[in-house]
This record gives sequence, C-alpha cells and structure tokens, in this order.
Amino acid sequence: MTNVRTTEWSSLLFRFFTIPFLLLLVIGLALGVLTAYAEPPIGSVPSHEKSLSVPAVVAKVRPSVVTILTRGMPATPTQAQSGSGPGVIIDESGYILTNNHLVAGIKSLVVGLSTGRLTPGRVVARDFLLDLALVKITATDLVPATLSPFPVLEIDDESVVAIGNPLALKGGSTVTVGVVSAVDRSVLTPDGETLYGLIQTDAAINPGNSGGPLADLSGHVIGINVTIAPSTQAISYAISMDAIYPHIQSMIVRGSVLRPDLGFRPVTITASIMASFGLEGDHGVLALNVEPGGLTAVGGFQNCDIITTVGQHQIYNLGDFWHSLRPSGDQPTLQLTIQRTNAQSTISLQNPSLPKAVP
Repeated sequence: MTNVRTTEWSSLLFRFFTIPFLLLLVIGLALGVLTAYAEPPIGSVPSHEKSLSVPAVVAKVRPSVVTILTRGMPATPTQAQSGSGPGVIIDESGYILTNNHLVAGIKSLVVGLSTGRLTPGRVVARDFLLDLALVKITATDLVPATLSPFPVLEIDDESVVAIGNPLALKGGSTVTVGVVSAVDRSVLTPDGETLYGLIQTDAAINPGNSGGPLADLSGHVIGINVTIAPSTQAISYAISMDAIYPHIQSMIVRGSVLRPDLGFRPVTITASIMASFGLEGDHGVLALNVEPGGLTAVGGFQNCDIITTVGQHQIYNLGDFWHSLRPSGDQPTLQLTIQRTNAQSTISLQNPSLPKAVP
C-alpha cells in the first residue's frame, strides 16, 4: 500500500511541477522567436528611437558640422564665400567627410569649426565617382557625428534634417527640413558621370550647401548632401551612407577607394577621346592599357575596345561601369558587349573579386 501511495504522490508532483514548467518553456521560446524577428536589421535605428525633435537633432549634429573654405576668407561677415561648403567630422582624430567637387584641385584649405575656431586642413583622399573627399585637420575636442552605416528609410514618412552653411555667413550653419521621397536614385552630374545610391528629399539643398550631413530624427547621419535636381523645386539628393560607409576605411588608409584590378584602365569616352583614337561610337567606356595575359586579355579583350553593356546594364560612363559590377558580384562570369572597328561582339570574362566592406 505504501508503494502505491508513494507512486501516486510522485505522479501528482510530476504533473504539478513539470507540466507548468514545460508550458512556460514553450511560451518563452515562442516569445524569443518573435523577439528575434522583431529586431531591426544591423545598422538600422528602431522607429521608437527616431523620435527627437528637429531642434534636438540640430543640437546633436551641429557640433560635428564644419565650414570648409577653399578660397580664403570672406571680406566681410555678410559677403558670400564663393569657395566654401560644409563637411562633417566623422572621427575624433580629425577626419572630415565632404564632397569631392567642393575641393576639386585643392590640397590645402581652412576649416571653420562649430565653435568659430579656424584651423588649417588638407585633402587626404578623394573619389570623383562617389563625389566624396576626406579632409584631415589637427585639433582637439572634436565631436564626431554618429553615422548610420545601413539606414532603413521609410519613403514619404521619414523626416530628415539637412545641415550646412551655403553662404559661410556669421552665425553658424543653416538648417532645412523635409521628408525622404525616394531612395536608390541615380543622377547625371555636370561632368558627365552618374552618381548612384542617392536619397531623394525635399529638404532644400542650396548651391554651396552640399557636403553637409543629412540626419534622421535619431540624430544619426544617413547621407551626405550632394546636389539638387536642375529646373525643379523641392528635389534634392544626398549620397546614402550605405554607399559611403564601406569605403571610408579604404580612403583613410589608402587615400582612395579600393576597386578590383581589371587588367586595364577604363575611361569614359568623349568626343575628343574618340577623335584622338580614331574610333566610332556614342557611348561606353574605353579600355586602355590592357595587360597582356591578364584577366581581360585571356577573355579576348583588346586595347581600345569600347564596353557598351555589362550584362543588361547600358554603359555611358565610369559610374555606370563600376555600378554594373556590383549586382554581378556573386556570378562567376560577366557578359560584356564591346564595340571594335565597326563590329560588335560579346565576350565572357571572369568576374573580378570585389573588395570586402571594411567597418
């Protein structure tokens, strides 16, 4: 009889303690799965954190915004500075990110900090295809901006703040506010190259205002203001940080953006280049200095071939060409259409290895 009662009590204890524990375990696992799926992508900012007011965003970002003077100082505090534009401090050691077109042909310059202090600077890296440049200064107590490496943006529902100083006026930077109206835009620049990975916004970006940060309502920099759409109103563009961030370390270390070695030098064709080489064509990239026995030569590539398409992408300039390689990064070969002495052909080339993103 004792054994039977002991068995019954053991059974009751098992049911009393074990079954609720199992239920709690199942519920906990389910909540864990739901939480995992609810977590935002790496580099994004949860929506509840994008809740700062515009003045709070400005207060957070403005100490990182500088004025870059490339043609001396204005004669009076109210005189426009023709060679000026903003930049944003990205590192405590003094690296400043801005547009390449702002400092084109310039090595030494003057940088005005948000405190009003002026300090000499120099251009240490540039890339005209991304329209980015790095300026280096030596100063203390610098406030680097918080970058959002891979911003997740809601079209027509994402407020953004553009900060810059287009006139280099006394009193500091100017602020405009808008929303994200499109992402992954591409525009043709006045020098005939194409910029990719752009954020479109209606925040006003005036002439001389490019190079400054575009921030979201978390106070994180999501892009660098670059240009406006000509002959339109309320359409401005910023280079998205996810197109910039993978190249920052390369620009700091190498002074340039790291791109794969193709075994030739690609050049955007122009009327003068076509006339110089006695070639015919209206668009494409000219292949110069093809290395004998190199990657491209093995595929039948020849010097002065004109690349007109890569895969399904029409090629008009270097921007198009390098951008067309990105979607093909996981493919073993590339299909190139080339123009050669009034004849068109297609060749297959081994896909060059692209550099890995460096955080």
